[in-house]
Amino acid sequence: MRWSSKHSGGNDLWYSGKAKHFDGNVRFIAAPDGMPLWVSEVEPGSVHDLTAARIHALPALYVAARDGLPALADPGYTGAGIGIRTPFRPQPDMPSPLAIDNRTHNRLLRSTRSLGERAAAELKQRWRALQHVTISPTRIGTIAKAALVLNNSWR
Repeated sequence: MRWSSKHSGGNDLWYSGKAKHFDGNVRFIAAPDGMPLWVSEVEPGSVHDLTAARIHALPALYVAARDGLPALADPGYTGAGIGIRTPFRPQPDMPSPLAIDNRTHNRLLRSTRSLGERAAAELKQRWRALQHVTISPTRIGTIAKAALVLNNSWR
């Protein structure tokens, strides 16, 4: 099993240009109260967040959206599809900030989303194995799933 597979540009697939180091990309779904519910398999660090979400998390969230359960996401998921609620962004041609209704929407969304973000922080801070992974990056997903099981049994 090769962990340093190369893609067509000759760059290492596991190198994240955003983080400037080797990295893996794991998506998670959390309940509104901050309880982590699900983690995905690992994607290489060079895979964009929205692409990783479309592979692993969004198909299940689309089904939930059809049943009336929307998902809250950060601005990086704008355009993710039906049922994915993201904050409004100011348009480049707008001379002033967002309208009061849009700012209120953003505040409500972010305050509710912060409870779900607690799940990621809880997993990463409680389980030190997720902070500094030195084994093959392909095993990060397995470690994250084990941490999810241990975390939920802890609660």
